[in-house]
Amino acid sequence: MLSTGALRAHLLAAGLAGTVATPRETSLRSYRLFAAGDPRVTLGIEPGRGWGEAELLRLMAERCGVSGDPAHRSGPDVIDPERTLGALAAFAARLGEAAGRRAPVLFGTGHPHRLLGFYATLADALSAAGCLVLTPAQGRCVDITTRFGVRTYLVDYVRGVAMVRERELSAAGRETGAHSHSPLPVRAVLEGAAEGGWPLPELVVGDHGWVCGAGQLGIEAIGLADTDDPALFVGEAEGQVSVAVPLDDAVRADYYRPLTRYVLNRACLSR
Repeated sequence: MLSTGALRAHLLAAGLAGTVATPRETSLRSYRLFAAGDPRVTLGIEPGRGWGEAELLRLMAERCGVSGDPAHRSGPDVIDPERTLGALAAFAARLGEAAGRRAPVLFGTGHPHRLLGFYATLADALSAAGCLVLTPAQGRCVDITTRFGVRTYLVDYVRGVAMVRERELSAAGRETGAHSHSPLPVRAVLEGAAEGGWPLPELVVGDHGWVCGAGQLGIEAIGLADTDDPALFVGEAEGQVSVAVPLDDAVRADYYRPLTRYVLNRACLSR
């Protein structure tokens, strides 16, 4: 059993919380773009009201622990490890509840290079507990607007975790997948589930557009979010997202393993 104190120390040592690699400039730019309604940052969330930059900064200071000082414009950003620990406990509780009722669950990530192992281990545990880990719409095409124009991606699954990959990649490149913020993949997966006779998920676990896109459609969604991902925290504040865990979402993949153990223990899913 990984203690809360040991996990706190790991969060700080690995840069998952405390001083993180996400630049303050990047976070502030995201808040500005979210306030302007830019879909690259709203990630599928449609706020019930307007959110100004100053209000977003206050929200992120409350939910993540970033500096609430608008004059702080540069340098690394900060995440309060106590907020991360509290959100991880809530995240684990939602997983435990889903396992208890053997709910169908969908996992999806826009950070497959970093977070695939984290989600895949959770998917294995929920499957062992009797949950159906959903994998509909395998191979479905999704056209996503990028800074290089519209590109076609394919929905793919690795170890029960949905992601997208570029259509041109060979099967050898499938495991890493592509980095994505878009809510379009989760919409395509949900459409594929309905068309293919799959049950709809009662819980979606992931990040970026997978969480926000599902939450906006009224499906319970929980996930991880960095300081430059205000959409998940706005969704949490407005009720579309059940739990948003503040942490750096782009550190080494193996740094997330202690979080996996901690979450599984808290959810009573360890084997």
